[in-house]
Amino acid sequence: MSTKEQHNEAAEAAEETISAEQSEQVIEEAEVEILEGDSRYSELVKQAEENQQRFLRAQADFDNFRRRTLKEKEELGQYASMKLIGQLLPVVDNFQRAVAAASVNGDFESLAKGVDMIFRQLEQTLEQEGLKAMNVVGEPFNPEFHQAIMQVESDEHEEGIVVEEVQKGYILKDKVLRPAMVKVSS
Repeated sequence: MSTKEQHNEAAEAAEETISAEQSEQVIEEAEVEILEGDSRYSELVKQAEENQQRFLRAQADFDNFRRRTLKEKEELGQYASMKLIGQLLPVVDNFQRAVAAASVNGDFESLAKGVDMIFRQLEQTLEQEGLKAMNVVGEPFNPEFHQAIMQVESDEHEEGIVVEEVQKGYILKDKVLRPAMVKVSS
């Protein structure tokens, strides 16, 4: 073997040695990164599991809240008139007393007076709940508040004015409960 060949072999062996050392160093660095990455990975997995549990609890809380509010809404709808009916019971009691007194005495004048008093009591109770009767005669016709059933000739009123109220209209708080049936001048 020539010196040149020996020299090439020695150079190749040196390169292999350097490569092997570098390879070992690269492998060690990679192992450290894998171990560090593995602990980071396990930490991320743990956080993901915790977040999943929080999400499931929040979803369950929301489902429970939705069921509870639905149940409360149904109960509210079922018993919404309870307060009003409680306020109307004294009116019913007074009607029963008036009918009983009229059947015993036969005094229709006092019966009429009693019924009038009871009617005023009923109106007062309904007004306390926000019910108001409309005053429509002499007002301009408004289809939001009035339901025209006839047009009549009138010398006293100009065209489009309510002349007569056939059936009372009512407003509950700020909303029309029942429009007034009216006759309008033409």
